[in-house]
Amino acid sequence: MATNYEGGGGGGGGGSGGAAPPKSIPSGDDAVWADAAPLIEAACNDLQEGELVHGENFSLFAAMSALEIMDPKMDPGIESSGYCSVDEAIENGIAPVPLSFDRTVDVKHTLDVMDHLLACEATWHNGHSLAQTVFSCIYILRIERTSPHPLLHSYCRVMRATCNAVVSAVSDARTHEEEDLFTMSYGLPLKDGGDDKCLSILNSVEETVSRQLQFESLQTNPDLEEGYCRAVLCRLRFRKHFYHALTCMRKPQGRGLELARKHIAACLSELDNMFKSLDFLRSHSFYQESAVTSTTASGCRPIGFDVSLNSRLLSPTPPRAVKVLSWIDAVSYFEKLLHYLDTICSFSLDPALESVLHFIVKFQLSQPPLVARAHLQLLLVHDGKLYGRDSFSDVIARSLALPDVTKDKEFQTNEFVLQLGQLLINLIKILCANTAWQRRKLGKILQDWSVISIQLELALKREFGELLNSSVDESVCMKVSKHLLMWAQEQTYWIALRFLTLGFELQLYSPSEYCMVYWYMYVIFMKQVETMQIRIVAGTRRKGKKKRDHHARDSGRDAMASSYCLLLQCYMCLSEGLAMMLAALRNESNAFQMPNIFNSEQERFIQHFELLQKAQVPEHISYHIFKESTAHACISDVVKHNYFREAQRIAASLKGSFSADPERLAELRLIEQVAEHNRIALNVINQVGAGDPTLRVPLEFTHHNHFVVAVVKRS
Repeated sequence: MATNYEGGGGGGGGGSGGAAPPKSIPSGDDAVWADAAPLIEAACNDLQEGELVHGENFSLFAAMSALEIMDPKMDPGIESSGYCSVDEAIENGIAPVPLSFDRTVDVKHTLDVMDHLLACEATWHNGHSLAQTVFSCIYILRIERTSPHPLLHSYCRVMRATCNAVVSAVSDARTHEEEDLFTMSYGLPLKDGGDDKCLSILNSVEETVSRQLQFESLQTNPDLEEGYCRAVLCRLRFRKHFYHALTCMRKPQGRGLELARKHIAACLSELDNMFKSLDFLRSHSFYQESAVTSTTASGCRPIGFDVSLNSRLLSPTPPRAVKVLSWIDAVSYFEKLLHYLDTICSFSLDPALESVLHFIVKFQLSQPPLVARAHLQLLLVHDGKLYGRDSFSDVIARSLALPDVTKDKEFQTNEFVLQLGQLLINLIKILCANTAWQRRKLGKILQDWSVISIQLELALKREFGELLNSSVDESVCMKVSKHLLMWAQEQTYWIALRFLTLGFELQLYSPSEYCMVYWYMYVIFMKQVETMQIRIVAGTRRKGKKKRDHHARDSGRDAMASSYCLLLQCYMCLSEGLAMMLAALRNESNAFQMPNIFNSEQERFIQHFELLQKAQVPEHISYHIFKESTAHACISDVVKHNYFREAQRIAASLKGSFSADPERLAELRLIEQVAEHNRIALNVINQVGAGDPTLRVPLEFTHHNHFVVAVVKRS
């Protein structure tokens, strides 16, 4: 605690008070110093927990920039080891090379260093700084010192190269905007000219250890030789294959994905071997920590680490209190990461935009870590092209399903097409971010999509005017312009729906707000279906003039488009049914009338949909229209309209169309379950009466992430 009588920030350390200021603090002629020790002592004796001594001008705003002494999260000196530099720590023997003159103990300590580095790496991936995790290892900070120890040297070299590869991937993908700490190296030796040879050094050490397993000796106890050799080998091999996998995934146009999958499979195998070494290492070590909390497989504390050494590099923010993941949690993290990377590598690189967006959304459902999302983005967008090979003008042309324009130079260089291509690039990058950051950005880019749709519509009217509504045959230019406008509107509606459904995943809506959210989703689904139907009809009309050899291929494409349009209608029925059912329950049952003392329903409507309203998605939608649509909803009318039965019917009819797509079939089954359970609940409520005071209808996401199920209960 420090007292400053003339304002400004304060900070300091312990020590006995005195009237004279410390020599290190410059004092002006007008400065007046007072002994604060009696005040502090009186405060310590009198203050209760949670109370604070403060001046008259103190405010909660000032507290935001205050530093709390003796708090590990804010006071960098509280956990200091006493070493002021890496060199001082080395001089005091904190990181000896070799780690022990006893070869058996040396191998044990080396394995502990390897395991703790793995735990530090996983902790770094999960949001802590590189300086306080991987680079808390003095062997990494002074890697040249490990040259006499080939095993440790090779491992540290490939570890540093791997960290550099990961930082490079996340920086290039720019996904680090959501966690700036990840890519900050604080001037640490992350790069080295010789790291490109790290794999050859590692391979040489691996061969040596393999030979020692068969012929020579890694350490002095023959009974432990095989166990230690296998423990060392699996860790070296994991490091090698993991670095190879990351390198292969960065090859342009997906050329290294097949080889990356082989390395990922090898990584998973070596992780399994590492986990199997746990019992052996723990059985031959002393002073063990619990396996649940220990950062090493043996349970021993590693040597050569000091978190506080880099604390002075972490300006301008106070250092965080780092809790390194346990070794078991680190192994589990890398298993999950590798499975995510394998999913990315197994993607077929389908050039269809719909397939790309569907893959990203499905991939994001399980909330993959930052490293996996960065590699997905780098695969999808490289050099401004899809997969680094297909221009986004071609992607748009394929989405329009107009073969006439696929290779048309004028279309490829059209200003609107180029702008839409850039918007698609931004959209894909945003979809690869974490869900919270993604939702914020989706809300903001909606306005860009809306503006370009308006510009396209104005350009279309300006160019063709009265011809738009006449029966005169459309020119190729008019056809393309109309299709481009409808396609842009469809993508805008898709983004809006993604924005709304992410609100469920982030738990941003309360049950009392589900009604307005489902109503808004229903309106957007309806607009999306209308736009898609117009485009499908226009494509069918065009086909009468096409050559026969194109007919079969186009028929298949249009059939799939029609099936997707029906799927949207299914979602539309489900959303409308839920909105009307919840509105009827609110209108007829006191239990569902939940006034909010902080804001009105209209204010909550504006808060949730302000970004959509600014972008006019869709047009002419307001809170008053929502109220008019739901004010007279009643249970009996909702039952008569059979929204849920219609959703079930459409879902059942689509199973044949999506028979070759197991993911779509699984989605249809979920929709059927949601519709069936809500239909039954609706009928029960209608029979019992929504006004029954004993009736309770909690809402649960038991079958689908975005569509609730009403569960009828009696209190």
